[in-house]
Amino acid sequence: MQIALKQQVFDGHGGKSAAQFVCDHLPRVIVEDADFPLELEKVITRSFIKTDTALADTCSVESAFSSGTTALTAMIFGRSLLVANAGDCRAVLSRRGTAIEMSKDHRPSCVKERTRIEALGGYVEDGYLNGLLGVTRALGDWHLEGMKIKGEMVGPLIAEPELKLVTLTKEDEFLIIGSDGIWDVFSSQNSVSFARRRLQEHNDVKLCCKEMVDEAIKRGASDNLTVVMISFHLEPPPQGAVQRARIRRSISAEGLQSLKCLLQG
Repeated sequence: MQIALKQQVFDGHGGKSAAQFVCDHLPRVIVEDADFPLELEKVITRSFIKTDTALADTCSVESAFSSGTTALTAMIFGRSLLVANAGDCRAVLSRRGTAIEMSKDHRPSCVKERTRIEALGGYVEDGYLNGLLGVTRALGDWHLEGMKIKGEMVGPLIAEPELKLVTLTKEDEFLIIGSDGIWDVFSSQNSVSFARRRLQEHNDVKLCCKEMVDEAIKRGASDNLTVVMISFHLEPPPQGAVQRARIRRSISAEGLQSLKCLLQG
């Protein structure tokens, strides 16, 4: 199995040390795993957790590393795209103009995450995990009391990523990876539509990223803004209307009878 491309986005909080540490160590931990690349999904999950543990050891020695970071990794091998995410960065795939979300935002408002948190003794207060963090998965933050527990026990804040694997087709045009500041002002579909129009105009991925950041600022984004794009074709996305999935509408027999009665007075 040959890894054709790997892209990552990290969004630190409480300082930049954790983000820099993970950026420096996570790629190496992944490729040095004995099962890489044959069992890639297991390797990625294991590497996130191993890097998080290494960061905990660093925090106990140097207080400057007492911070945290979200992490999103996208790998393309052959025709397969694997995205691993811990936090609220997001990856969105454009499939002939339709947005396909490749990751989920790990925020306290997510019902699934809240259920997991409360089962582990944590709580959500004013939209924040334990009243402190706006994310429910991250690497680092070992200095925050009650968030993480060393050893076999697990705290409410975890570094384990969620993974999504898809097989790329000719209809897949590009992948957008962005920090949460982008998604505060862009919906997933809006980001794809915006990028697609720009690429149709100039087909310059680097310029498109800059234009997206500039647009986010115009829309009032106040958080960190990072965008990475991967184009799967040399030519720009094709012109023409985007095909939307048809929604089949139906009415029950009871509803149809009620409608007839209403129309008949």
